[in-house]
Amino acid sequence: MKRLQYLSLLLIIISFSCDNNDVSEDNNPVIEGTGAFNFEYNRTNETLNMNVFYHIPAGDVATMPVLFVFHGNGRNASEYRNAWIDKANEKQIIIVTPEFSSVNFPDGDAYNLGNVFEDGDNPSPSTLNPEQDWAFSVIEPLFNQFKNHSGSNASSYDIFGFSAGAQFAHRFMFYKPNARFDKIVASAAGWYTVPNPTVDFPYGIRNCPIENTTPSSYFSENLTLQIGTLDNSPNAPSLRRNTIVDEQGDNRYDRAFYMFNFSQSRAQDLGVDFNWQIIETPGNDHDDEGAIEQAAEVLAP
Repeated sequence: MKRLQYLSLLLIIISFSCDNNDVSEDNNPVIEGTGAFNFEYNRTNETLNMNVFYHIPAGDVATMPVLFVFHGNGRNASEYRNAWIDKANEKQIIIVTPEFSSVNFPDGDAYNLGNVFEDGDNPSPSTLNPEQDWAFSVIEPLFNQFKNHSGSNASSYDIFGFSAGAQFAHRFMFYKPNARFDKIVASAAGWYTVPNPTVDFPYGIRNCPIENTTPSSYFSENLTLQIGTLDNSPNAPSLRRNTIVDEQGDNRYDRAFYMFNFSQSRAQDLGVDFNWQIIETPGNDHDDEGAIEQAAEVLAP
């Protein structure tokens, strides 16, 4: 009987720890190792079922910091989780990577722009979605569930977002000022919502809820813009180009510095503290794995 109980327990552990894309559909505890689980999120008129990939290093789970990793436009959350495993083991940090699938979040409006508006490129009061339906609103309840199921005692979390994930990350900071994030690294975003009150969202903050946020709150956040020194092609695939966004520059490298320099000047004009920084990754073009080493030193020095 004891042998049968042992084998049953072993099968449960294997099912949660294996490094593959199998996702648990129940509420069993998340345990040490590499795995995935299903997260249900209730919107106003529907329930989303999201895959969430994670890695928990060996050690004291209760005291480890938690890092949310936001994937790019490929929606390949498990690959982003896998890319962080070695660094997570070295730094003793928990990796949580939610999958914003194209089924649940079908386009850039729904993911990159957070599903704040029905059409993020043409925002209006009549097309503003309820906050419960924002993609940004998923993160806090997901953090709560992960803590409950893993035994983590973390009171806050850090964020790494790359490319489309960097767009999500910096807009999350604007739209969710009371969320429990600490450090954010927004790496290699294609373009930005610049805190310019004279330019309409999504390129600026006019005519969107960010207008109601005190600038000192977001300028005081621990935000790092990361950009590869070779991420400077004006013809990069999926890079948004139009007359408005090109005012930020014609490539990711220039746009990162435009975002930083404008924001720093804006904070100085307002007389508020500015806690952002910008870092360059030598020799990196547009490779999330090439950004990890430097980003990890910022997030977990």
